[in-house]
Amino acid sequence: MDEERREFRRLQKNFEVQFERYFPDKMAPKTVIVVPSLTLDPDTLKKIEGINFYEERMLCMLMLLRMPHTNVIYVTSMPIDPIIVDYYLHLLPGITSYHARQRLTLLSCFDGSSKSLTKKILERPRLVKRIRASIPFDHVAHLACFNVTEAERSLAVALQVPVYGCDPDLVHLGNKSNGRKIFYACGIATPPGFEDLSTEEDIIMALLHLKVENPSLKKAVVKINEGFSGEGNAIFSYAGAPPASCLETWIKNELPKRLQVVAADANYLSFLGKFKTERGVVEAFIEGGIKCSPSVQCRVNPLGKIDIISTHDQMMGGEGSQVYLGASFPANAEYSAAIGEMGRRIAEELKNYGALGRFAIDFISVKEAGQWKHYAIEINLRKGGTTHPYLMLQFLTCGTYDAAKGMYFTGNGQPRYYLCSDNLQSDSYKGLTPHDMIEIAMCNELLYDGSSQEGVMFHLISALSQYGKLGIVSIGSSPERAAFFYKKTVDVLAKEGNSE
Repeated sequence: MDEERREFRRLQKNFEVQFERYFPDKMAPKTVIVVPSLTLDPDTLKKIEGINFYEERMLCMLMLLRMPHTNVIYVTSMPIDPIIVDYYLHLLPGITSYHARQRLTLLSCFDGSSKSLTKKILERPRLVKRIRASIPFDHVAHLACFNVTEAERSLAVALQVPVYGCDPDLVHLGNKSNGRKIFYACGIATPPGFEDLSTEEDIIMALLHLKVENPSLKKAVVKINEGFSGEGNAIFSYAGAPPASCLETWIKNELPKRLQVVAADANYLSFLGKFKTERGVVEAFIEGGIKCSPSVQCRVNPLGKIDIISTHDQMMGGEGSQVYLGASFPANAEYSAAIGEMGRRIAEELKNYGALGRFAIDFISVKEAGQWKHYAIEINLRKGGTTHPYLMLQFLTCGTYDAAKGMYFTGNGQPRYYLCSDNLQSDSYKGLTPHDMIEIAMCNELLYDGSSQEGVMFHLISALSQYGKLGIVSIGSSPERAAFFYKKTVDVLAKEGNSE
């Protein structure tokens, strides 16, 4: 493993030269190997319906083929229907589909299990060789992944290419406990709480101290360090709590009954078992009459430059609004610039540790007496649910996000907005094939229109027939236009899904 680490760091060091010389040149010969693996806890992966189809979220990377000397190698668990590939390629500006297809290599493991894609690839040495052989001899290449773990490091070394992502030895910086420590170091508010906890007694004492320090506190959140999309969270209610003198005994007795675990198939004992193994935090549940859940997406490039890529207002659901459902872009103009600046400070701190690539910071924002107060709650040291929608918008419009203004502008200076979700789901959608979905979108004028730079982009299309699940990015010239296309899509699918 030490030898693999040394080789990985050598590859990453060489990436600096590749980035400086080849990335700015749109005509440079280069290859991007896309491995859209969610390399997460196996128990978490099993809970996500249609997990393999989430690999299609990064099909927006096919837009890189708009550069005429760039190749893309895209690897998935199962083959992608050709109509879905065609759907993306027809959007390429200034490039014919035929030319793009000559530079696109699609490879598959033919393995539909819930195991992570990267591990499937590593188990197939001939597939690893095939990926390597698909890189033209005169191309520089790098690996693009959803998140980078030891498995992605092993794959990078096997392929002898760098990864545009964080060294897996730094992955601990993104857990809940260390996120709080980084917020402290940056002087950024985070909910009152305690980190590095592991036992039931730790949880009890943390809940006790939070209530004693703030007698008006109504709820607290217990979070497993490596929880994903709220699945590792649980809510504790203090309703009916006795005076401080009796509080510890009351919490001890009530905890198994009152701790509401967000994950649908988890219970108190299973949650506690994972908490003991992975450790976690307990923090105050932030209340507010006007409360939002914004996020900031940042990037540290191989040369150390920090970019604030985007801000979003996240749509949350589930127990205590802990589960990510979708987002609107950009975040509220009243605070988008402010949270962007906080994101920059956190990114500076992470850069000092050696962080690389895209990551996001989640906040809870509450408006009191006309002023917004922001609490940083989590660092996602990987790509996330807001990565692919923004990439799609950027690739389609050749635009940029102006962090100082909190606005996105297309290449010709026009503002754009979107609503996005990975969770547009209904049983009535089941049975609709990718061919059906594309035809429905065309016949109802939903497809993104390159001339107006408005419309809807779909992803997770393969999950529709079996799971009734679809992802969308609804793009408009105003928030109202984005909402119009979103609602139109929902209405059309409700009608078409129920039709015989």
